Amino acid sequence: MSPTLDKIRQAPKVLLHDHLDGGLRAETIVELAREIDYGRLPSTDPDNLRLWFEEAADSGSLERYLETFDHTVAVMQTRESLVRVAAECARDLADDGVVYAEVRFAPEQHTTMGLSLDQVVEAVLEGFTLGSQGRGIRVGTLLTAMRHMARSMEIAELAVRYRDVGVVGFDIAGAEAGYPPTRHLDAFEYLQRENAHFTIHAGEAFGLPSIWQAIQWCGADRLGHGVRIIDDITVAGDGSAKLGRLAAYVRDKRIPLEMCPTSNLQTGAADSIAEHPIGLLRRLHFRVTVNTDNRLMSSTSVSLEFAKLVEAFGYDWDDLQWFAVNAMKSAFLPFDERLALINGVIKPGFAQIKWQP
Repeated sequence: MSPTLDKIRQAPKVLLHDHLDGGLRAETIVELAREIDYGRLPSTDPDNLRLWFEEAADSGSLERYLETFDHTVAVMQTRESLVRVAAECARDLADDGVVYAEVRFAPEQHTTMGLSLDQVVEAVLEGFTLGSQGRGIRVGTLLTAMRHMARSMEIAELAVRYRDVGVVGFDIAGAEAGYPPTRHLDAFEYLQRENAHFTIHAGEAFGLPSIWQAIQWCGADRLGHGVRIIDDITVAGDGSAKLGRLAAYVRDKRIPLEMCPTSNLQTGAADSIAEHPIGLLRRLHFRVTVNTDNRLMSSTSVSLEFAKLVEAFGYDWDDLQWFAVNAMKSAFLPFDERLALINGVIKPGFAQIKWQP
């Protein structure tokens, strides 16, 4: 039987690209805003506010899309709010059947009310621990530096400082155009010297040069989105594909692509799920993973992303398991821990669902 949304929710899934400030519950935003007397919300009715976030993110206006994060970040400036948001994030992901997640956030964006970077990280880690307890999920944290700022080395050092207590890696995010990853080369070289993991947002809104720099100059372990790698692939009329040198390198080296289909539609990477490059990249056996990006803004979950791919491409349980195993192989965890989750949780979980009457 074709996987249904209800059944997909039961399957053990892995999430590698999810922004903490893009996944808040609308009810929580309203309550936290009230606590700190933040009066700029478009609505104080949770249902209306949720709809506003979805419409703003889907408006085609970058200005409106970025405004959504102004509101979520504004209510994440105290220790208590960060603990709560992180705990709810872990619970929401667990309720969706996610067994391992790497959730990212930018510590430098949460210090306007006096928290230090260390206090921000410790609050989020505490929240993930609280929310994960007894839920069958493990949450790792990625610390993100903003590519238009100049604090990437500071954030990289922070990631290394906390890597034994829940921080599994580093990331940079923000506008790609005009802010190439090579601006942060000192941070990436430091992370490599420290044997630390990092991913780079590349090939989302900007093209192949961004991907090339992220890999060949900066040494990224994974690509955040990486959807524009499709620009280096030529498909003939008979369906055969010819890979350019960069695309071939990405595939040959098994560099993971953190793809976020619904979010990519909102940013103009494709006109529909059926036209999303993920279909071709999966067929060509790139190391594709399926992710949410911003669950609130995109009104999505990992299960919903999978369900949309099933509808668009006719994927079956073996395809969905392939995506989940890809993601677990690509996680910033030690090899033996990744293998234990693949063989002890993911494959048995999918096998049980596949053979249910």
